[in-house]
Amino acid sequence: MIDRAVGIPFAKEGLPFIAIPAGVTVLAGWLGWMVVAVGAALLTAFVAWFFRNPPRVVPKDPHLVVAPGDGKVIAIEEEFEPRYLKERAVRVTIFLNVFNVHINRMPCDGTVENVQYQPGAFMVASKPDATLRNEQNALMIKTVEGVKVLCVQVAGLIARRIVCWASPMDPARRGERYGLIRFGSRMDTFLPIGTTLKVAVGDHVKGGESILGELR
Repeated sequence: MIDRAVGIPFAKEGLPFIAIPAGVTVLAGWLGWMVVAVGAALLTAFVAWFFRNPPRVVPKDPHLVVAPGDGKVIAIEEEFEPRYLKERAVRVTIFLNVFNVHINRMPCDGTVENVQYQPGAFMVASKPDATLRNEQNALMIKTVEGVKVLCVQVAGLIARRIVCWASPMDPARRGERYGLIRFGSRMDTFLPIGTTLKVAVGDHVKGGESILGELR
C-alpha cells in the first residue's frame, strides 16, 4: 500500500471541500461583499483545519499497537467480536470530534488480511449501539507472529463518508496513513486478550503516536 498522504498538509479528499469556500471568499471579496467574504474565510479555515495531515513520531517497538486515530478513549471492553475475529477481544474505542485530526493510521506492523465495508446507520458515534449498527469499514491486520488486530472505522451522526486506501495483502506499517472519516466519527481497535494496555478511559490519544497496548 502506498501512503497517499505523505508530504502534503491536507488529506487529498479534503481539497474540494477547502476549495469551494475559498473560491467563495475570493469572489465575495472581489464583489465587495465583506460579510460574506469573512464568513467564507472562516469556513475555509475550519475545513482546512479539519482535513489537516500532521506528521507523527511513530514508536519503534514491534510489539506496540498505536492509536489508529486522534480523539478521546471512551470505552475499553472485553467482549466477543462476532463478525470478523469471531473470538473474545479487548475493544478500545476512540471518539473523534470535529476538531480532531481525522486521518486514520495503521495500529501495528503486519499484513492486511481483510478489508470489509459494511453499510449502516448514522447514529451518534459515541453510543454503544454504533459498534454494530453504523456504517463502518473493518481492517484486519495479521502480525508476523500470527496475532490478529482488528481496526474498525465507524461513521457517526455527521460523518457520511469512510475512505480506506488499504487492500488485502498490503503490508501494514505501524503509523502509516491508510484512510480517513469525514466530519466526526470513532475508531474501534480490537486487541487480543492478554495485551498489556497503556491507556485508560478518558485519555486523549494521537493517531500513529500514542500507544494503546503491547502485544504478548
